[in-house]
Amino acid sequence: MLLSKLLIPITKDLPADAKIKSHQLMLRTGMIRQSSAGIYSWLPLGFKVMKKIEQIVREEQNKIGAQEMLMPTIQSADIWKESGRYDDYGEEMLRIKDRQGREMLYGPTNEELITEIFRSSVKSYKSLPQMLYHIQWKFRDEVRPRFGVMRCREFFMKDAYSFDTDENSAKKSYNKMFFAYLNTFKRLDLQAIPMAADTGPIGGDLSHEFVILAETGESKIYADKKIFEVNLKNFKFDDKSLEKMRKDFSSFYAVTDDKYKKDEFDKNVNKSNQIITKGIEVGHIFYFGDKYSKPLNCFVDTKEGKKDLVKMGSYGIGVSRLVGAIIEAKYNNEIMKWPKAVSPFDVVIIPSISKNNNENMVKASKIYDELKKQNVDALLDDVDENMSIKFKKHDLIGVPFQIILGSKSKENKFEFKEVNQEAKILSLEEIKRKLKK
Repeated sequence: MLLSKLLIPITKDLPADAKIKSHQLMLRTGMIRQSSAGIYSWLPLGFKVMKKIEQIVREEQNKIGAQEMLMPTIQSADIWKESGRYDDYGEEMLRIKDRQGREMLYGPTNEELITEIFRSSVKSYKSLPQMLYHIQWKFRDEVRPRFGVMRCREFFMKDAYSFDTDENSAKKSYNKMFFAYLNTFKRLDLQAIPMAADTGPIGGDLSHEFVILAETGESKIYADKKIFEVNLKNFKFDDKSLEKMRKDFSSFYAVTDDKYKKDEFDKNVNKSNQIITKGIEVGHIFYFGDKYSKPLNCFVDTKEGKKDLVKMGSYGIGVSRLVGAIIEAKYNNEIMKWPKAVSPFDVVIIPSISKNNNENMVKASKIYDELKKQNVDALLDDVDENMSIKFKKHDLIGVPFQIILGSKSKENKFEFKEVNQEAKILSLEEIKRKLKK
């Protein structure tokens, strides 16, 4: 992609209403544009990052046997009335009527709809367990949307649902999701801590929030730093190993402020190991048994010839929110460095351009064409600007690697630089090997 052809409306000034790093950067680099309060258009740069995150989330769901589907954004109010949540959900739900006067809503979540789909499709225990997921837009009418994509009204989310015959089987599904979430955040170069979350009136211990450390997080967190020593490589993908994995993580103290108790924290964690900081929730998994299958009469025939309520769990990841969360974790001192897996481009080529000499631009174009042949997604900065302006701009955009054609370039060797690192003088072949690696 040529920079001159890319829709990337960069602004110099900090937006007055942007209070946190991710909101500021996403507006400044033209990743998003506000349409109305808490609702954004995703421009090419931001959309590309979000779609790469979506694909990683999808791949990790598929690896554990979850099946992708797609449910609509607009739902009938009837099934919500059947579950008893239509009146209880509150003003966050956007309620509408169609031209026939039927009550509809813009889905804030999908427990009711997925249960209705399941009950009309599955009748026997022989078809269980099942894990279904979709990645879809949601709408919650936040009373005070703020912080850009971190707390907005319309957001892109992966939500999954498990269906099992009994609690023991449901725990196995839960553990698979627990494992998938840790792998997902690892691939995004985020260190997410699974934290015990409140299960409300349902009880039990199966509810975890996944929180990344960030100074701008809304949640205060208290944790034992030993939790970072648990290594996923030590666990196999079988029921026994996954159960041990979850228990290993749960053996270390890690809670948000709503579950924090000072006496318990001091009792269970040595002072030298105590982490007290802020964090951003990027995922939540939750086992809720028959909370929805009971009011919606979702039964299956058991092995013994009886009918029993299916046991369910739900598992959410904020895909659009993760774009902001990555920025909060990685952006520092006017420099952004996207994790390579989700960077909008693999490398940017930055030539020094002048009216009297286009030699660097000619070389840059040849490098660009060569990288395209190697399936490297390169951005070529073909805009006639001062090099210092170019460097500042690309530090903001955050493509992890830069090829610079300037005063330090020699013959067929060029500056190759990883963002926030020292540049090296390399040949194109050496650069290609680095990028491939």
